[in-house]
Amino acid sequence: MHTIVLATQKGGSGKSTLAIGLALAAKQAGFTVRLIETDPQGTLSNWQRRRNNDDIIVEPIYHAADIEPRLKMLADSGLQLAIVDTAAGLSAATTAAIRHSDLCLIPARPSVADIEATVSTLSVARAWKRPYSFVLNQTPIRGQRIDNAAGALAEEAALDLSEVLARPLIVMRNDHQDSLASGLAVSEFAPNGKSADEIRGLWRWVKTRLELEATTNVLIDQVISAAGGMLHIATDLAADETTTLAS
Repeated sequence: MHTIVLATQKGGSGKSTLAIGLALAAKQAGFTVRLIETDPQGTLSNWQRRRNNDDIIVEPIYHAADIEPRLKMLADSGLQLAIVDTAAGLSAATTAAIRHSDLCLIPARPSVADIEATVSTLSVARAWKRPYSFVLNQTPIRGQRIDNAAGALAEEAALDLSEVLARPLIVMRNDHQDSLASGLAVSEFAPNGKSADEIRGLWRWVKTRLELEATTNVLIDQVISAAGGMLHIATDLAADETTTLAS
């Protein structure tokens, strides 16, 4: 199972609408998905109550100590994807979610306040050595502000822009809020619209990033296993040599 966490200190950055959009895009691509809500504000739970379909379960988990065991139970059940929506600010629950994530997505609007607010979330992801990416959300269709914001995020992460910025950028359109109010995801509300295309594109980008991380982790495990095997062989040879000399 892969776990995606959406987190940032700034409220109003669009974490909940992105979580819903990604969940439905993943489900439409054939994945089994669970939305996990750690925000007591209850945006996801309210969305589910407006929804006339129980195909996506929203599970509230508000205590930090409950996050790791519940994610393990979901993984053992065969679930493929958990998407965690967190509260604004930095809490014990958010830190625990990031710690056990496979990818931390940090949404930011193209404004100075939003970009400055990503610092604390970025620090937590780095402290736990978790993969992360920024999502520029609620952007204008075009303009210098987008380029400036993207450059500032890359500078903050001290990495090349292509390594830290998810694609595509998510443009501000009424479809996102209208779909939320209707208990739908944007890909259901206006399936042929530009917003739906962007969310599906973002899911494909995230899926590729998760696959790359998984491949890297497998290679690391193989290297560690091979090194352990070589050490075991060397130990056996040394023991045999010692036995021979003793005899």
